[in-house]
Amino acid sequence: MGVRPGCSWIAPRSIVCFCVDVELGSSAGRYDALALLGPTASGKTDLALALAEQGPVDIVNMDSAQVYRGMDIGTAKPELAVRQRIPHHLFDVVDPAEAYSAGRFVEEAQAVIRAIRRAGRIPLLVGGTWLYYRALRDGLAPLPPAVPGVRDKLAERAAHLGWPSLHAELVRIDPAAGQRIHPHDAQRIQRALEVWEVTGIPLSVHWTRARHQGLALRTLVLIPDHRDWLHRRIAQRLEAMFAAGFVEEVAGLRARSDLHPDLPALRAVGYRQVWTCLDGRLPRERLFQAVLEATRQFAKRQITAMRPLTAVDMLDPADETARTRAVADFQRRFESLG
Repeated sequence: MGVRPGCSWIAPRSIVCFCVDVELGSSAGRYDALALLGPTASGKTDLALALAEQGPVDIVNMDSAQVYRGMDIGTAKPELAVRQRIPHHLFDVVDPAEAYSAGRFVEEAQAVIRAIRRAGRIPLLVGGTWLYYRALRDGLAPLPPAVPGVRDKLAERAAHLGWPSLHAELVRIDPAAGQRIHPHDAQRIQRALEVWEVTGIPLSVHWTRARHQGLALRTLVLIPDHRDWLHRRIAQRLEAMFAAGFVEEVAGLRARSDLHPDLPALRAVGYRQVWTCLDGRLPRERLFQAVLEATRQFAKRQITAMRPLTAVDMLDPADETARTRAVADFQRRFESLG
C-alpha cells in the first residue's frame, strides 16, 4: 500500500523511537504520550497489552463508553484482572446516569498523563473516540457547561421528530457544524444545538476561538487494508458479547429508575439496540443483526475520521508479522535499558 505524505505506513521502529522521544517520562521528551487509535474491534486492546507487558507503560482509556461503570460487556472493557495487573486509568469513572464531556476527559487525561510521566513511566492512550483524541491533541475551545433543562427539551423534541430532523435544524443554524456532524450522531447534534441556545453563537464559531493547549502525541493508527477482516472481527466480538451476557447487562441498567435510553451513556452502539429490543420495539430474532449493522456503520465513521490523519504511523492490524515485530522491538528497547 502506498504511503501518504506526512504519514508512514508502519515502521515498527517508530514505537521504539517513541520511547526515546519520551525519555521514560522525562519532561525533555518530544512527545507527551503515545496514542493507539483505531476503529472498534481492530485489536487496539490486544496490542496495547502486548506493549505494556514489555515496558513501563500505563494504559489510559480514550473510549467514551468505557468511562461508565456497569457497562463492561458491551464496551469490550479490559477484564478487571488485567486492569489490576497492568496500570489502567480513566475506566469506570462515572455512573451511566452522569454525562461525561470531552472537556472533562481532557482535564482528567492531562492530569493522569502528568502523573504517569512524573513516575517515570510511559502513558499510552488507547481508544477509538475521535473527539477525545482530537480534543487532547489540538486543545479544546472553551464551551459553556451542559444545561440539563435545555438538553431535556432537545431530547423530547428528538423523541417526537427524530434526530435527523434536529440535524436539519442544525444545518440551517450552523452549516459548518451540520456538515461535520452525522445526521444520526445524537450526542453531538444535541450539544451543538445546546451551545447555540445557551450562547446564541454557533458551535463552529466557538471552534475557531482560542483553544487550551493540546498535547504532543506520538500516534499509531490501526486501519485494516481489507474491510472484510474488520467485519469478521466485529461479528466474532458480538457473538462473544451476547454469549457473555450483554442482553442481561443492559436489562440490569434498564431496571434502574434513573436511567433512560436518551442518556449519552446509553446511546452507545449496541446498548441502544438492546434497550429497544427489551422495550419490545425490536424483535429478538433481529437484535444481533441490528447491533452488527450499527457497529459496522460506527466503525466506518471512525475510519473515515482517522484515515486523513497526517504525521502519524499506520499499521494494518491484520498484518501479524508487523505486529509481532513491533512488540519484539519494543521489548528489546527496554531490555537494553536494564
